[in-house]
Amino acid sequence: MNIFKQPILLVEDNDDDVFFMKRALKEAGLENPVHRVGDGQEGVDYLAGKGPFSDRSRYPAPALVLLDLQMPKKTGLEVLEWIKTRPELATLIVVVLTTSEHPKDITQAYKLGARSYLVKPPTTHQLKELVEALKVCWVGYNEGESEMRSSQPEA
Repeated sequence: MNIFKQPILLVEDNDDDVFFMKRALKEAGLENPVHRVGDGQEGVDYLAGKGPFSDRSRYPAPALVLLDLQMPKKTGLEVLEWIKTRPELATLIVVVLTTSEHPKDITQAYKLGARSYLVKPPTTHQLKELVEALKVCWVGYNEGESEMRSSQPEA
């Protein structure tokens, strides 16, 4: 499966942040479809292929997860903890994108498997720059992990 065709899963409860992120992704030339879920439990359900996300032709495994920490139902850290228990998601690229600069959150996110921990920038210009860096690092040069994950049987 081509990593440029796989979706980006945006796990974010703030509609304004979703709007600006989608715009920054488009401006950075990332053509991956963006699937948004509004809370941590929906993020888990999407990744597990449960409930409304059971149709993998409509909701395929993501190439990249952008995960907020401060959300209803399950926090981003709880989502990371769940991901860590799932062997089929061991290679999933999860980038925490949050407002929290707390050292405890940063340490815990990395311990739970986050590949990057990024603080949401204050301007749309800086957000576009951040997305361009994500494109280069996690989509442009990243090899093989999404292909490995998409070929694994469903649990």
